[in-house]
Amino acid sequence: MRRIRRQLLTAAAALPFVIGASRTHAQTAGLERTKVAIAVGGKAAFYYLPLTIAEQLGYFKAEGLDVTISDFAGGSRALAAVVGGSADVVSGAYEHTINMQSKGQIFRAFVLQGRAPQIAVGVSTKSMPEYKSIADLKGKKIGVSAPGSSTNMIANYVLAQGGLKPSDVSIIGVGTASGAIAAMRSGQLDAMSNTDPIMTMLTQAGEVRIIADTRTVKGTRDLFGGSMPAGCLYAPAEFVQKNPNTTQALANAIVRALKWIEKAGPSDIIKTVPEAYLLGDRALYLASFNSVREAISTDGLIPDDGPRTALKALAAFDPSIKPGEIDLARTFTNEFARRASAKFAKGA
Repeated sequence: MRRIRRQLLTAAAALPFVIGASRTHAQTAGLERTKVAIAVGGKAAFYYLPLTIAEQLGYFKAEGLDVTISDFAGGSRALAAVVGGSADVVSGAYEHTINMQSKGQIFRAFVLQGRAPQIAVGVSTKSMPEYKSIADLKGKKIGVSAPGSSTNMIANYVLAQGGLKPSDVSIIGVGTASGAIAAMRSGQLDAMSNTDPIMTMLTQAGEVRIIADTRTVKGTRDLFGGSMPAGCLYAPAEFVQKNPNTTQALANAIVRALKWIEKAGPSDIIKTVPEAYLLGDRALYLASFNSVREAISTDGLIPDDGPRTALKALAAFDPSIKPGEIDLARTFTNEFARRASAKFAKGA
């Protein structure tokens, strides 16, 4: 009798693992591939918070995916990793899909992380205390996460509003972490185009004066005249076409993270992100989160007018972007995010 009881207890204890294993098998059975490499430019930024949440809370694993995330100094370098074949998917700015199409390469965004760029441009109160207009930036040094990144794009767009060309300034890559703060404080820069928490920390310390702000939906519309899709997961069109189930699993994980963020309190964020993301100041990190929270997507869907706004913005300062030659329908798809959003709206 004791032996039978012991066997029953052992079987009961093993049951959750058996169920978990069968679920994992069911999830992975339909995946074209389970291992996926994602390249990201500046993972500690709020711009990529949904990616971090999906990773930290095990949402990729729940979809049967074994995801490896490689962090780079900026979005342009993350894109280079996929172009070079060392990564499969980019977690980066939507506008790169337009840029790549203009060069003859088709990339497709398939789930949105940010409905506003969450990037602010500010001038140094130390080196430019008399700043009056964008024209004052001529000949100045502007810090961005990396040349060619979305922070660079925003800087170029702001310069264009003041009649300046990208060649009228010096662009310096400084990343999106403590190095960016050090570069500003040491006097290496006259202005900065960057994400939070960097910009809020510099602003609250009185070291930067904001002159353009896309950390809110209103600020984004004021600057661009419409919705501007920002951080997303995008990949070569061939990857999406050949791996629809894997792409769906990636979209599911991100949308689940978006739903979590939508309901999360500040303390939940603090407990979930790596300690290094806080940059030594929890209060300022939370203040930064509050300033960009509304810019984070809630459903993963790219807004209808977003691609057109992005194309118009890029064409405003980049003569190589010819709107008439860009097929926006090939730069994104909402089919995966729509299914994921419906799934988690039902509490699945």
